[in-house]
Amino acid sequence: MSHVRRASSETHASYIPFYLRSILSSRSKHVPSTEPVEDASFPNIEFNLFEQHVDCICHDLLSAKDEEFLSIAWVQKLLTGFLSCEEEFRVILTDNRAEFSKPPTDKLVSDLFDRSIKALDICNAARDGIEKLRHQQKHLEIVLSALDPQQQMIGEGHFRRARKALMELALLTLEEKDSGSVFSPRNLSFGRTLKSKDSNRHQSGHSRSLSWSVSHSWSATKQLQSIANNLTPPRAQDIAATNGLAILIYTMNFVLLFVLWALVAAIPCQDRSLNIHFAFPRQKSPPYPWSNSLHSLHDRIIDESKNQPNSNGLLKEICQVEKYVHHITDLVDSVQFPLNEEQKEEVRAGVEELTLLAKVFKTELDPLERQLREVFRKIMSCRTEGLEVLGKSSEP
Repeated sequence: MSHVRRASSETHASYIPFYLRSILSSRSKHVPSTEPVEDASFPNIEFNLFEQHVDCICHDLLSAKDEEFLSIAWVQKLLTGFLSCEEEFRVILTDNRAEFSKPPTDKLVSDLFDRSIKALDICNAARDGIEKLRHQQKHLEIVLSALDPQQQMIGEGHFRRARKALMELALLTLEEKDSGSVFSPRNLSFGRTLKSKDSNRHQSGHSRSLSWSVSHSWSATKQLQSIANNLTPPRAQDIAATNGLAILIYTMNFVLLFVLWALVAAIPCQDRSLNIHFAFPRQKSPPYPWSNSLHSLHDRIIDESKNQPNSNGLLKEICQVEKYVHHITDLVDSVQFPLNEEQKEEVRAGVEELTLLAKVFKTELDPLERQLREVFRKIMSCRTEGLEVLGKSSEP
């Protein structure tokens, strides 16, 4: 009989988020009755449920409509799912501390914690990306203020002000690009375009970013690759030797890598690239029910990158802002004064669309940053608690 502790269903349900239980319940109605609920690779139903929960999260993310996919709200749902997995893994770790301290499980979980440390830099880089978006938002607000349709008359002075803000916004956007590809490297940091005489004026705002910033030589691509290195499914003998824990540790490693990769894909990050090799496991032998859905998510993000080859981030709102900024810029450059009614209507329509996007940035970037902070803290606390559990378990 396995020595792995079997948690009660009541205990397990207590740390499964309500929304995740709802997804699982909804999906179970569509699962054929012939599909096995448990697998022989897992001596503990709790472990099997963990794998199913990961699959549920992936299916929920994959079900997003095109207009929702890779939006700020979608990224928040991604991070919520990750936090849920991290919490479930933490509970399993504490419930089975004796098993985690035995070889080869101790080495496997130690490798996971090493990858977790590397994940913190990517959280920092993503937060820097959010700060860049805030800086762009300020220029958007200048454009919207200058071309506000509520004004009695919009004259040449208003358009000159809007044109200047649009030029500065274009320069900021170019900073996030090199050769015009999401696969290209870049090393420019937030605030780089500011002239020296303006540096003191912006110092207080920039210090907020510096508290999180990665170094100028840091590379999101290299960091992701270092996390992906040597990440392979456990061998059958390792699964048997760890009473199935090797599968859970591998799953948590893979989820961590994918979430970080998706963050780098969506949010402007230093030296970002999507060219990270994912060795997706086969769905069976051993069972990884999430493999197919996560693979589909990966392919969908890659397809999106091909549709937006010149974007500095695949976040839906970034792509929409770039689209309407180009439109407004063309209008500003082509209008003649006095404006005729058709030109006024074009400007009004463009400003309305851009206003909606600026409002999304203003209201949703802060919650996204708070969630990134929570992910950062969760990774740290789970690692700290895990190392403490391993240390205590190894004591005589």
